[in-house]
Amino acid sequence: MENKSLVTIAEHSREKLEYLIKMAAEFEKHPNSRLLEGRVVATLFFEPSTRTRLSFETAANRLGARVIGFADPKVTSGTKGETLKDTIIMVSNYADVIIMRHYLEGAARYAAEISPVPIINAGDGANQHPSQTMLDLYAIYKTQGTLDNLQVYLVGDLKYGRTVHSLLTAMRHFSPTFHFIAPEELAMPGHWKQYCRDHNIKYVEHSDFNEDTIKDADILYMTRVQKERFTDLMEYERVKDRYLLKRNMLGKAKENMKILHPLPRVNEIEYSIDDDPHAYYFEQARGGLYARQAIICDVLGISLDEVINNKTIIQ
Repeated sequence: MENKSLVTIAEHSREKLEYLIKMAAEFEKHPNSRLLEGRVVATLFFEPSTRTRLSFETAANRLGARVIGFADPKVTSGTKGETLKDTIIMVSNYADVIIMRHYLEGAARYAAEISPVPIINAGDGANQHPSQTMLDLYAIYKTQGTLDNLQVYLVGDLKYGRTVHSLLTAMRHFSPTFHFIAPEELAMPGHWKQYCRDHNIKYVEHSDFNEDTIKDADILYMTRVQKERFTDLMEYERVKDRYLLKRNMLGKAKENMKILHPLPRVNEIEYSIDDDPHAYYFEQARGGLYARQAIICDVLGISLDEVINNKTIIQ
């Protein structure tokens, strides 16, 4: 079988992204089936995760697959010195697809090059998080009715935030205008700004974060300042509370504006916002189940037509 690994969303065309959104919408209508009966899905999480791991495992279970794997690398032979290469080769003997999160940038690419079964990148260091991007696109499309010509505001950790980097690469097909709002220490890295220029993606940088700054936003994408990415904890303490979204900042927001967040949240979104009509981060996370069902099926060679005409749906 052709190895259809998903390492980076940058490899997908506009048509492929729209295709996966349509497939996710079908799974939202009918999430339970035996479409993957007899298949085995392996989840290898070398780095902590709640939503990504559980939603991938739920996606596989709801489609009838069996799930194997680990959520703590301390229980694996890696503690005995086994290399990533040997781990991937061994697990590929047992599974039809491997879903992997790793703390090293490029680990997913390496795994895809050596694995005889598809690899799905569930996050590699501060690099990419393509499955999160698919659920982000699904949330944006559901709330805006389009992916084209949107004003997308990215707030917080733009240096280490792999979700915002992946979103840049995916949205290049849809003529967005990005607004980068971050402290200097966590600003969007220069190579990503160059990526925007190379792909004719419009962007604006802001230092202020207030109701006037965000009043034109269609999507306000908040991020957590990631303590685990800092080697200097003093630097983390300096920046962790710089950009916090408070309810009184939403007074001038557009009616259609939605607040997204890849989660987990710490304190960057005031809890009173949770019941505001602009808040969409929990619905966004729920949609991750359907987006990840689409991703698993796609890398296993199951088409949209097969999903639509699926006769194994469980009501």
